[in-house]
Amino acid sequence: MGCAKSKEMHSKPQPIRHSAAAAVSAAAAAANFSKNQPPPQYHQQPPPPIKPTIPKPETTILGKPLEDIKQFYTLGKELGRGQFGITYLCTENSTGNSYACKSILKRKLTSKSDREDIKREVQIMQHLSGQPNIVEFRGAYEDRQSVHLVMELCAGGELFDRIIEKGHYSERDAAKICRDIVNVVHACHFMGVMHRDLKPENFLLSTRDDGAMLKATDFGLSVFIDEGKRYNNILGSAYYVAPEVLRRSYGKEIDLWSAGVILYILLSGVPPFYAESEAGIFNAILKGDIDFESQPWPSISDSAKDLIRRMLSQDQKKRITSAQVLEHPWIKDGGAASDKPIDCAVLSRMKQFRAMNKLKQLALKVIAESLSEDEIQGLKVMFTNMDTDKSGTITYEELKSGLARLGSKLSEIEVKQLMEAADVDGNGTIDYIEFISATMHRYRLERDEHLYKAFRYFDKDSSGYITRDELESAMKEYGMGDEASIKEIISEVDADNDGRINYEEFCTMMRSGFQQPEKCF
Repeated sequence: MGCAKSKEMHSKPQPIRHSAAAAVSAAAAAANFSKNQPPPQYHQQPPPPIKPTIPKPETTILGKPLEDIKQFYTLGKELGRGQFGITYLCTENSTGNSYACKSILKRKLTSKSDREDIKREVQIMQHLSGQPNIVEFRGAYEDRQSVHLVMELCAGGELFDRIIEKGHYSERDAAKICRDIVNVVHACHFMGVMHRDLKPENFLLSTRDDGAMLKATDFGLSVFIDEGKRYNNILGSAYYVAPEVLRRSYGKEIDLWSAGVILYILLSGVPPFYAESEAGIFNAILKGDIDFESQPWPSISDSAKDLIRRMLSQDQKKRITSAQVLEHPWIKDGGAASDKPIDCAVLSRMKQFRAMNKLKQLALKVIAESLSEDEIQGLKVMFTNMDTDKSGTITYEELKSGLARLGSKLSEIEVKQLMEAADVDGNGTIDYIEFISATMHRYRLERDEHLYKAFRYFDKDSSGYITRDELESAMKEYGMGDEASIKEIISEVDADNDGRINYEEFCTMMRSGFQQPEKCF
């Protein structure tokens, strides 16, 4: 979840009416009465007995009594991790059925806005539950530590992973996926909800079966639509953000833009607006030039390109609506979309785009740990100044306010993305090494001694290669990655397909941005 949060103002507690000295005097006076002394004589009626104070019920985020989720569900293995919490596999005690449980730590909800976001997410999921392409919501529970959202388990995995795994793909396949995504948008808009964060990672397949249904899963940034209102807070994910979001005046049309970006990626394997930095991506979005000349576009149907142009209209008033998309000749079931396989290089590009390259993050962390005091002196002071509560870690709010004090021109979304990029272990805060990793000047990556030092860190046996076992060991040391991501990283970086990473491949990965490979599977 992730938009910038406003700070909550807290009123100061009222001072206690009696002084400490008075309390001490009263205690001393009471001590002067011995057991042998008679009780004091009252010359007036004794005060009435004090009624016991009934404590007020604890204020909860969900507005209902605290409950122990373990009475109903048994939490199992971790399925995913975000800034605010962790998603677990969970089993319903009464039936043995499996579900997903998103557990959000309340101590990370530092502002009133954070807490309202969680409450709204629950309300929206309850409101939308039952729609075909939207994950079924089972219930929300709150204890002293966390809020738990229990929902349908989508065991089929993420959309792009499934496409890549399948290995063959056509316009007709892309049209069906796009139809499902736009069905979600249509249902949301019809029911008065703006999603605001449509991206491939938020779509999961219900099962591993071939005919599995695509489900939208994350409504953390969604809002109930206030008709006529123009929204101005910047949020979402860089590649999928509509131009009017960057201009701070938008409505529900942004969801169609994001769906259009996903369709472009489905057909080409790359995003329509790409750059090496978030600022560059935003500039490309605002410029709005769409490439239909590079491969594979010459072989993609004109009907598909027509739909993308309409979905990626810079003018939100002229942008196609969800109802109009579903009636477009290319998108309709049995319509103009071809069943001819799309160039296999598209899948390879999609795999690279999809992969969050954790090896690169780890290598930056290793380089940061090896920098000299002189090299990190300024960054060290900067970290200390931002860590206002002296906890040894920086929260999102500390990062945002610290950058503002420095006169930073970063937008809210860029600060958010810096936070997510820096938070390598996914615990919602940035530690000292993570901070240096994220803020090192790029020129340091051009210096061979740093790259070689990082390579040698992974190459434990000094063989000149990083093997699968060495990579797995390093990732486990930092508490990140699983079998699937390790395999993904090696295949992504291993240009000569020998199952290991040599120094040249490592340097190429560290110095380059997104690549468009020529090789197919």
